[in-house]
Amino acid sequence: MRKKLILDVDTGTDDAVAIMLAGLHPDLDLVAVTVVNGNVPVENCTDNTLRTLDWIGRSDIPVYQGLSHPIVREDFPTPRATKRDPKVHMAVLPLPAATSAKKDLPAPIFLTQAFAEQPGEITLVAVGPLSNLAAAIAIDPKFPENCAELIIMGGAVNKSNITPSAEFNIWADPEAAAQVFRAPFRKITLVPLDATHEALVSKEQCEMLRALGSPASKASADIIEHRIRGYEETQPTGTPQTAPVHDAVCVAALVDREIIETKYVNVVIETLGEYTIGRTVVDHERRTKREPNCHVAFHARREPFVAMLTEVFTPKRPTEARAS
Repeated sequence: MRKKLILDVDTGTDDAVAIMLAGLHPDLDLVAVTVVNGNVPVENCTDNTLRTLDWIGRSDIPVYQGLSHPIVREDFPTPRATKRDPKVHMAVLPLPAATSAKKDLPAPIFLTQAFAEQPGEITLVAVGPLSNLAAAIAIDPKFPENCAELIIMGGAVNKSNITPSAEFNIWADPEAAAQVFRAPFRKITLVPLDATHEALVSKEQCEMLRALGSPASKASADIIEHRIRGYEETQPTGTPQTAPVHDAVCVAALVDREIIETKYVNVVIETLGEYTIGRTVVDHERRTKREPNCHVAFHARREPFVAMLTEVFTPKRPTEARAS
């Protein structure tokens, strides 16, 4: 039976690869995509999401736009830069303009309705700031219990990418993240930077993807190569000519749990620290008496992740044919 999922994204580059993987994997049924404010404004994230789905022939998947700002703050803990570095943040994906349109219903309302209609049947994969989820919890306190599982790309234990303590998705709306981790979800799996940085994709593997010749493989190769250039210049991975594709690792792990290695621990979010705001405080050594609430991926396997991208993006499915 195909696993039903809803993706909550802030579509830039790695989100796009995650969307293509979720939309084309034969074992997954991508019910919908919801969009939240991220590295670029939510309107850009929505446009990028529609472009991605149209490109792979999956314009049948509905897209719902959500929050344009954090749930408490007017902006991120450090206000968003008015100009983004195009080497790092791609405001508009290099794909044709979308012909499909977002739905009118706000994403948080859609989330509460979708999970209430099919309680325990749909997994929610959240790969952006958690604002939409926190809003959905405020609308319907039973929303967490209706999710089969929540998989989050975010946080870090020994790595970071926005401050010395924090990863962007959690840092961007720490109050929302804190609310989500306090909520009674049936199961939360957190895939932090510590894991995603072990599932690196190389420039050589991008060339192999491009050679497959499908819309998804060509777009993924272009996008990941852009990421590699950005990482080489701003935050080298330690392995030359490679980059993580964080969000896609979460989708891959939904299909193959062997891709990540998790530990069941307690996680809380720092919302007040002068130097540590947005930190995922992971009690992996059981220093507190707080009960475990999250399965944290401390490691990820690179080979099966790249193999899955290669297999799924090989042009052999009707949806791929429609996109070419």
